[in-house]
Amino acid sequence: MILEEKTMKTEKLYEGRILNLRVDTVELSNKKYSKREIIEQKPAVVIIALDEEENVLLVRQYRKAVDKVLVELPAGKMEVGEDPLTSAHRELREETKFDAREMEFLFDSFASPGYTDEVMNYFLATDLYFSPLEQDADENVEMIKVPLKTIINEIDTYQIMDNKSIAGLMYVYLKRREK
Repeated sequence: MILEEKTMKTEKLYEGRILNLRVDTVELSNKKYSKREIIEQKPAVVIIALDEEENVLLVRQYRKAVDKVLVELPAGKMEVGEDPLTSAHRELREETKFDAREMEFLFDSFASPGYTDEVMNYFLATDLYFSPLEQDADENVEMIKVPLKTIINEIDTYQIMDNKSIAGLMYVYLKRREK
């Protein structure tokens, strides 16, 4: 069975600051055609920052798309030409006011490959120290600390509903339990 789709035509509909939107006409293996609406985005970094007491540094911020304040891991888009490690340090400093002496790459994942090409690079940050960096002008976040051991309850009670945060937190939670 052939699973790949051949792109026959691409139409750019929108080019913005953080995303672009295109519609691809594709040929399926059965020789029929279909449309794919695709959001193009810069890669992102996601940081699971643990302090010396195994608290996770999280951020509270309003998300207009869901009209709610969400609790999330520090994360953000990589700047053009910026490598993931540099981006992870910058985002951690902007959103939590802390940096890490140890920043370990964990894994990459696709945000939602049904409609976007966004890749997220996950890092574990430890040996934290105060090192504030000014937030982006359009950013308004509040840092909170949550014990890693309570993360399952935070997810179960809908305190954390963001997929990238759940993925990163569960990965680190399970890895720490293996030790």
